[in-house]
Amino acid sequence: MASAAASASSMLCLSLQNPTKTLHFSIKTHSFHFLKPQLPAFRRYSTGVTPISPLRGISCNCSSTNTTHYEFSDGSSEVELRLQLGGQDVRSAKDIFVDADGTSLTVKVQQAGSIITLIDTNSLFEKIKPAETIWYIDDDQLVISLKKQDPNLKWPDIMESWESLSAGSMQLLKGTSIYIVGDSTEINQKVARELAVALGYTPLVTKELLETFAKQTVDSWVVAEGSDSVAEAESAVLESLSSHVRAVVATLGGSHGAAARTDKWRHLYSGFSIWLSQTEATDEDSAKEEARRHIEDGNVGYTNADVVVKLQGWDADHAKSVAQASLSALKRLILSDKKLPGKKSLYIRLGCRGDWPNIKPPGWDPSDAADAAPPATLPN
Repeated sequence: MASAAASASSMLCLSLQNPTKTLHFSIKTHSFHFLKPQLPAFRRYSTGVTPISPLRGISCNCSSTNTTHYEFSDGSSEVELRLQLGGQDVRSAKDIFVDADGTSLTVKVQQAGSIITLIDTNSLFEKIKPAETIWYIDDDQLVISLKKQDPNLKWPDIMESWESLSAGSMQLLKGTSIYIVGDSTEINQKVARELAVALGYTPLVTKELLETFAKQTVDSWVVAEGSDSVAEAESAVLESLSSHVRAVVATLGGSHGAAARTDKWRHLYSGFSIWLSQTEATDEDSAKEEARRHIEDGNVGYTNADVVVKLQGWDADHAKSVAQASLSALKRLILSDKKLPGKKSLYIRLGCRGDWPNIKPPGWDPSDAADAAPPATLPN
């Protein structure tokens, strides 16, 4: 998987239409992903847990005709996968085919002249070292040992799924809050709720906070005082929330909110920001052109957000799919620079002065445009 540079956005484009494949492309320092999975694909890695002591037993419907039962364990520098061969009539190692590469794994067995796929996925939880893959037969199990590229990353499961991302993101985020920004208030709220539940974070909605304070709806507020007044008020709310940890904040969408204004991002930088953007792009070329156009135009979401998730179409029933894509993009971004959560914490401690991502030393005055002090650095 491609990952973004620490100073750039990581964009994962999620299509909610009837898709066929995943396309990858890059523009300058940005890493873009235009994802076109079939909707059932987000469910095909859903796992029903059954206890198999001492390891976790999982029923996994991968892209095979059978349901493959496996046991999984993480041994720090490597992960181990045990596939049940009972009933497969495997006579020797020559009847088994194992192919591992990057984030993909294919396991097939030959039985009575036909090939049966036990597992076929291109969504391992993270990258492996394929040259160091080891496999052998242990009684009625096929044991596959995969060497992790990052031995410090704990794998909750063999594959990236909603469940494994929910469990595995905690070690990466380190309590850093998440801000959901984008064009639609409704989408922001629904995706934020899914993320909050999955991560055990506190869900916060700026629209609800503003309406409670003003004792009127945001729409009536806009009519009475204009969108600038609403954006200013939301900016004040974001300032009060900027010191919070373990929160998922859904912001106002469209032109009414603070996120639509470049000068209101000062406190949004305190957490990981995810810009949810709808697109009409249907293929790699059109998505690439759309992304380039937004970057050249200085679109706030593309230039300021840590992660951009593009979705084609919207259905509230699929909010979890968008949330999963958001966690996947965040995971890749943080793995590209593991100091990012610590850098966010430093930014908060220094007062959210607007100097993200090039944090200036203590005492820096943001009103002094001529100040050319070098950025502050995190200790090793």
